[in-house]
Amino acid sequence: MTTLLLVRHGLTAMTGPLLAGWTPGLGLDDRGRAQARDLAARLAPVPLAAVVSSPLDRCVQTAEAVVRAHGTPVEKIELDERFGEVHYGDWTGRPLKELAEEPLWKVVQAHPSAARFPGEDGEAMADAQHRAVSAVRDWNARVAAEHGPDATYAVCSHGDIIKAIVADAMGLHLDQFQRIQAAPASLTVIRYTELRPFLVRLNDTGGGVEDLLPPPPGEAGETGGGAGGGDGDAAVGGGA
Repeated sequence: MTTLLLVRHGLTAMTGPLLAGWTPGLGLDDRGRAQARDLAARLAPVPLAAVVSSPLDRCVQTAEAVVRAHGTPVEKIELDERFGEVHYGDWTGRPLKELAEEPLWKVVQAHPSAARFPGEDGEAMADAQHRAVSAVRDWNARVAAEHGPDATYAVCSHGDIIKAIVADAMGLHLDQFQRIQAAPASLTVIRYTELRPFLVRLNDTGGGVEDLLPPPPGEAGETGGGAGGGDGDAAVGGGA
């Protein structure tokens, strides 16, 4: 039952007022670096089989903070472009207030599965979700093969990409993904089993991590099924 820790990068100078996208050279600002340090300190006790990152600077810097603080050595940060930000094309770098006046804005909000961003390098939201979910499946298989089916790994990515991955895990149509939130430096956790994924936590910006630690030797870990259930079984009655 591979566990995926989805980490959104910390704040940058563009986060909020502008659509950063693939803007080159955009790193964390002072607030973002502090957020990354706090998140890294929270995750330090959790054994990580791998740390994977979007190639964009703000994600790499957040992932580096996680690795530096980690109790279990991580050999290197693996870069995977499939976890990179959506290619917003001609929208990149523009103020969000200005973009909200564009006809495409309403499509992105209400019918994102039909949205394709303008320009030669503009990407469809559906394509962005497909590449990100494909990357998750590939990394689930790789981590399980190399470290066992109960291994945990971290991926540092971007808000829309994390929301798209969560929507897939929850069996939601992409048109519902705007109902999901992933704040800067937040933690979202998904456990993948043979039967189904389980969303363990979403948009967590300050919770403990005790439930993410491996069980002591000789003790069965808590699964989605609770007592008597298989790893892919859902708890009946809410569980303990």
